[in-house]
Amino acid sequence: MHNLPTPDMRLRRLRRTTGIRKMLAAPMPGPEKFIWPVFVVEGSGIKHPIEAMPGQFRYSVDTLLEAVAEVRSMGISGLMIFGVVGDNRKSNDANYAWHPESVVPTAVRAIKAKFPDLVIFTDICVCEYTSHGHCGILSNGEVQNDPSLELLAKMSICHAESGADGVAPSAMMDGQVAAIRYALDDVGLLDTILMSYSTKFASAMYGPFREAAGSAPSCGDRSGYQADYRNPAAALRESEFDEAEGADILMVKPALFYLDIIAEIKRESSLPLATYNVSGEYSMLIASAERGYGDLKSLVRESVFALNRAGTDIFISYWANQYNKLLKD
Repeated sequence: MHNLPTPDMRLRRLRRTTGIRKMLAAPMPGPEKFIWPVFVVEGSGIKHPIEAMPGQFRYSVDTLLEAVAEVRSMGISGLMIFGVVGDNRKSNDANYAWHPESVVPTAVRAIKAKFPDLVIFTDICVCEYTSHGHCGILSNGEVQNDPSLELLAKMSICHAESGADGVAPSAMMDGQVAAIRYALDDVGLLDTILMSYSTKFASAMYGPFREAAGSAPSCGDRSGYQADYRNPAAALRESEFDEAEGADILMVKPALFYLDIIAEIKRESSLPLATYNVSGEYSMLIASAERGYGDLKSLVRESVFALNRAGTDIFISYWANQYNKLLKD
């Protein structure tokens, strides 16, 4: 056999040992970069497992405090709180969404009293409080944009007055960022952070969340107001408009199927960028591991690094309460 030429470059030198690989590798994003999304319900002593999201629960305020203590010990910096209420609390105008004694402001006050340094965001959308499950006022089968802005503003003021560090509007109503910023500033809540779900897609990846939150629409769907994944230019404009309206932090949701969108927004904006690693992405990796298609820890770590490479600054992720088990080096 003829002698084959030897390669001029030997890249394997820099992969030869564990020590060399670690020296050259980018670090895993630390727990301080993570926000844990949680579901809070009325009552006490409740920690109800969410079947479609193994490792996640619906908590009453008292049991949530216990769970928060555990994630806080891992170094997790923040929470994103979603309220889950019974049908008796739901109405066409979603008025319970801004009641000061409703479940979310109650949870915010309790958590802040015990963990004052924890950064708390609240989801601002009325789908969990409307009898029809849509994200705003419904009339003749259509969600009415401008009348819905007042609902979102009232909800934001309620949560901010209860002690939330930031509000995160997710309803995808045109002008919601400007309306909320104006309302907050008008009552003196100038320091409340506005983290907008600025590019939120009408996605098939929300199924487990809708089971957890009981927020599936009773008629139609949300494609008339959430971004269309087939139209990336329009989706990018959503973030441009929200930045212009006064958002402090932008967000892309879902995350793993939209790395190109994340990277593009990161190139175009100097604002911090959050990505929401959603319920379907979470449950998909768990299901794959349970079927023996991959090791869960390896799958989770690789997915988080993908989001990090694309430009994520803040990770809103259900993996946060398992950081030490799955992500800690």
